Amino acid sequence: MSQSTLSIKVEFGGGLELLFSNQRSHKVSLPSHVPTAPPDANTTSEQGKKESGRPADITYLMYWMRDNLLKEREELFIENGTVRPGILVLVNDTDWELEGEGEYVLQDGDEIVFISTLHGG
Repeated sequence: MSQSTLSIKVEFGGGLELLFSNQRSHKVSLPSHVPTAPPDANTTSEQGKKESGRPADITYLMYWMRDNLLKEREELFIENGTVRPGILVLVNDTDWELEGEGEYVLQDGDEIVFISTLHGG
């Protein structure tokens, strides 16, 4: 049995929190499945049931954060459909490169950490 929403903890470090209301930690609730087509597209099956779409992944989370949490300078967070180079992403304390990067399917209770490794000078 699948949940309809996921509770995810998102944290920021290395100065990245400044783009997100200077708040280091956020608890977010996301749908467990996201539409694969625009909302106005016909996404109902022959039986008339609403299609659930694809499982929510980190790429979806990034764009959700851009639209709902990011307060300024999107280009310092997202670049070319992924996080900007110089941002370390951890999924439950593991480098996201080992978990499939943006394709990692989110699970209820996951902790996703974004840390900027870039420093001005």
